[in-house]
Amino acid sequence: MMRQYELTERVLSYNPNADEGLLNKAYVYAMKAHAGVKRNNGDPYFSHPLEVAAILTELKLDDATIATALLHDVVEDTGVTKAEIDQTFGSEIGSLVDGLTKIMRLDLVSRKAQQVESFRKLLIAISSDVRVLLVKLADRLHNMRTLQHNSPASRQRNAEETLEIYAPLAGRMGMQSVREELEDLSFKWLYPEPYEALTAKLAELRVRNAGIVEEIGNILRARLAEAGIKAEVSGREKKPYAIWRKMQNKQISLEQLSDIYGFRVIVDSSDTCYRALGVAHSTWRSVPGRFKDYISTPKQNNYQSIHTTVVGPRHQWVELQIRTRDMDQIAEYGVAAHWRYKQPGAGGETDDGQRFAWLRQMLEWQQQLQDPQEFLRILQGYLDFAGILR
Repeated sequence: MMRQYELTERVLSYNPNADEGLLNKAYVYAMKAHAGVKRNNGDPYFSHPLEVAAILTELKLDDATIATALLHDVVEDTGVTKAEIDQTFGSEIGSLVDGLTKIMRLDLVSRKAQQVESFRKLLIAISSDVRVLLVKLADRLHNMRTLQHNSPASRQRNAEETLEIYAPLAGRMGMQSVREELEDLSFKWLYPEPYEALTAKLAELRVRNAGIVEEIGNILRARLAEAGIKAEVSGREKKPYAIWRKMQNKQISLEQLSDIYGFRVIVDSSDTCYRALGVAHSTWRSVPGRFKDYISTPKQNNYQSIHTTVVGPRHQWVELQIRTRDMDQIAEYGVAAHWRYKQPGAGGETDDGQRFAWLRQMLEWQQQLQDPQEFLRILQGYLDFAGILR
């Protein structure tokens, strides 16, 4: 379990002005509040909020959010009240903890009539301060990582809720890496047989295509260097859930799925993105209909990148994503990459108002629509379009 000084050092490594006293106080307070309580796997319960805080340090979030992560379960699971949190840590952290407590009590996979009201409360909690959602996503991610210790019914329920609600919300916030991990963990527990069959086939394919990722990467790096383009090139096999979803949508087998490898090309500027695209298309034949320019026309969640698919070595289709370092940060971490430390005298306002206008729109629709089921269809359809389909 991470020690107190280790957590503080993590935050100070990216935010030297962090409030060490606040972090230390939240650590000790939460550890004492959860003292004697165990998780299903036998670990001290405090290990959970500590891991949630650790996930958020990877996203380089402000010290108030890290403190909230440490405290996020104390009102729900112990005798601590919101008033006590307000008095001890201030109204900002008290409000964040309160928003998370309200989310914890929601039943998002209940009967449809109750589900609509739960969605509404979820949106209200998120719209008050987006950091509530960031902590909740980190909380859900750690819970999904340790889901094997839950009962079968609990695993089913959590995985269903994660795949239907929290993974799409992570996508809507532009948090690609979080969304992918939530999807794959949900896939593993919701559809164990397809998951095991697919991962086994992917392992066989990995053996059959041994070295192809390195081969493609080396060719691409060499051609970009010849063109005088400084770039970071990385390749990977696509995630199991993304592959399975495409197989389901297109009603095809894994053998018929042509593009299971993806490469990311990171360059210094937008202009260089288009130069790198020219190099890729002059190296390999492009696949018609597989080009998308999200740099000139960004997605609603601020995602920017050039997507193209080429026919690479061994006749293997390869998807390329070409973007700048700043674009890559936004693509991986979404709203967390935009977050500015809210400290006295920092100056400047965030553009959260514009980025999260969709939350207000959802709430307005909920108030205007007479049929709760219509609102539910709109909300789930919107999250699916904005969050999953990339």
